[in-house]
Amino acid sequence: MHRQVLFLLLLNITNPFLIYRLYFVILHKNNLIMYKYLFGPVPSRRLGMSLGIDMVPKKVCSLDCVYCEVGKTTKLTTQLNEYILYDKVIAELNDYFLNNPDPDYFTFSGSGEPTLNIRIGDVLDFLKETKPNIPVAVLTNGTMFSNKDVRKALLKADLVLPSLDAVTEETFSKINRPAEGLTAKKCLDGLIEFTKEYTGKIWLEIFILPGYNDNEVDILALKDAIRQINPDLVQLNTLDRPGTISGLTSASADDMQRIIQLLDYPEAKVIAASAQRKNIQAYRTDTESAILGTIARRPCTLDDMVKILGLHINEINKYLDVLEADNKIKTIRQERGVFYQIVE
Repeated sequence: MHRQVLFLLLLNITNPFLIYRLYFVILHKNNLIMYKYLFGPVPSRRLGMSLGIDMVPKKVCSLDCVYCEVGKTTKLTTQLNEYILYDKVIAELNDYFLNNPDPDYFTFSGSGEPTLNIRIGDVLDFLKETKPNIPVAVLTNGTMFSNKDVRKALLKADLVLPSLDAVTEETFSKINRPAEGLTAKKCLDGLIEFTKEYTGKIWLEIFILPGYNDNEVDILALKDAIRQINPDLVQLNTLDRPGTISGLTSASADDMQRIIQLLDYPEAKVIAASAQRKNIQAYRTDTESAILGTIARRPCTLDDMVKILGLHINEINKYLDVLEADNKIKTIRQERGVFYQIVE
């Protein structure tokens, strides 16, 4: 296969799209196709069969949240850049359209903060022109809405799912560990400004972490912020698996209901348990078996599994949530990170 690719390059083909198109043809012919910037469709609790689009490398983000399941941020920044080239993303999307059924949703998410990619609006425009009947969602940490170009880029999205874990500065710094120059007020003001311009739906996610943002002062501050944002839905989430630091715990069902009552917002609910994800159409038992088979041979970190299985980190994460909820796997924190192993 590599000789064939080299031959293409020796033909002096200068059109990058044509090179990627021919490259994917070779991969399909050899049953070796594996996308680098697309993942799934993954079994999403909220969006069904969702094709993920990853616009930044792991892990470029404006926050370094203590609970992040993807891992510690390696490039903490608010700098907009073409971190993943537009042409490469479009080449993979065109190949996917030719060889796969349509998903329920296109979802910008992945290894970091997607709105840091300066071309996200261009990719969104391409999706709307090419597949106008498929809705587009954007999962974002909500930190970049103070930038008018970012707000404009997302206006064509059908659904935006921003996060808002804290609006008091002390808690924001403690739980989200932001890049230099980011403040809770700046993030909130930007999000409010976006809601004035945006006509699609907004589902606001709040991640509840005991000992960080579950106290009455923080919840009441969030209550006030929610009323200013006026989202279509507020979703409460909590820890499924280990975060980037040790000692974190998930909120109990009783705590989540207590917080729902404090927020007193008619469209607020707790996100369904991870185990329920396996009941949706997108859940693949062969992917689950591949993950279990890998861990059964030896305990692995999330990064280990990405390298061994060739799957996107977010795709693996969806299945780990279910497997741990079903008590089929467990975690142990060691010097190199969090390892997953089979429950004996």
